Amino acid sequence: MQSDISHLDSKYSWRRLILTLWVSIIANVGVWAIVVIMPAVQNEFGVDRGTVSLPYALTMVGFGLGNLFFGRIVDRNGAFVALIIGILFVVSGFFISIIVDSMLAFIVVQMVVGFGTGASFGPLIADISQWFYKKRGLAVSIVASGNYLAGAVWPILLSGVLEESGWRAVYLSLICLLIIGALPIVIFLRKKAPAVQLSDIPQKKMENFEINLSKGSLTFCLALAGFCCCVAMSMPQVHMISYCYDLGFGQIIGGQLLSLMLLGGVLSRVISGFIVDILGGIKTVLIGSSLQAFALFLFLPFDGLISLYIVSLVFGLSQGGIVPSYAIIVREFLPSGEAGVRIGTIIMTTIIGMAFGGWLSGWLFDLTGSYKMAFYNGIVWNVANILIMLLLFGKSSLAYRKQSVIS
Repeated sequence: MQSDISHLDSKYSWRRLILTLWVSIIANVGVWAIVVIMPAVQNEFGVDRGTVSLPYALTMVGFGLGNLFFGRIVDRNGAFVALIIGILFVVSGFFISIIVDSMLAFIVVQMVVGFGTGASFGPLIADISQWFYKKRGLAVSIVASGNYLAGAVWPILLSGVLEESGWRAVYLSLICLLIIGALPIVIFLRKKAPAVQLSDIPQKKMENFEINLSKGSLTFCLALAGFCCCVAMSMPQVHMISYCYDLGFGQIIGGQLLSLMLLGGVLSRVISGFIVDILGGIKTVLIGSSLQAFALFLFLPFDGLISLYIVSLVFGLSQGGIVPSYAIIVREFLPSGEAGVRIGTIIMTTIIGMAFGGWLSGWLFDLTGSYKMAFYNGIVWNVANILIMLLLFGKSSLAYRKQSVIS
């Protein structure tokens, strides 16, 4: 019996895409808030840079676990249930953070914030991928851009609140934002996509969907590649505000540079959405990862204000499309009924990579007194990502050649 594919690329799909992006922009603030307030928290609790990096690391660990947990919920119950539970976790985490008075308690609670925020990234990518086929790459990239748009918009808007009223006022403002701006929209995402078999969709080149690896091996390779690329990605994203603070430019300039970087990432993700629909996920990751390594090199010789604006934009334009392309690879080679779990697993490892890389960069700063070694560290991890993706490219090319001979 052929499955119903009328919902794919429909008018409702595009309306759902817009609403999903709106929720993503607001709900993903949970992973960027801690980046904004890091210097203020460090000053209040009197800790070093490595210690103040731990709240971010725990936020990202929770974020990774949340992507996996809520990915399973999306597969079974749809995005609506996952988002309601996730947003309530974030609101609770922000509230508890406001009332605690010790650094240890603050660090632990950030894991709750990150866990809840996990519902608004990988699970939403998996959900929207079920509503598109022809424009799946573009749709996935747009939803993934919500995370970067959150990082581009909220640091600028919250920097004034931080300067005038402190970091607790920032968290209180975000509680109101989530309750008023996100929860009412979630109700419009109650509908769950029907299951679709790949064989029911007309395709011109079925050989593009073959790879000479088992499902488990492919998932493991993608997870490892995602971890490596995000260790590299974390240095500029996590420490840009602190980096600018150390250079004497101040937190507001740091927030502007981070926003510029992430706006470049948004543009990169949209462009990559068009590219991935043409070249496929593996080639798109290889392009993005190679450009990211080049951009990391640029941070080493340039630390003036104007050059930092330029390099931050270059970095954002380089790496924005990498993570969403992993989701496309999953949808190209693995069953749609497992999309939530497998995408959630891979996104979890990318986020753990961000957490580890963010902490490691802070530790290397404390060890050496500068961020230079942290940038070198990122480049090494980036090269590891490229090598893994070259392996997958070889496996997929081999499968392509075999299929071509058979046909």
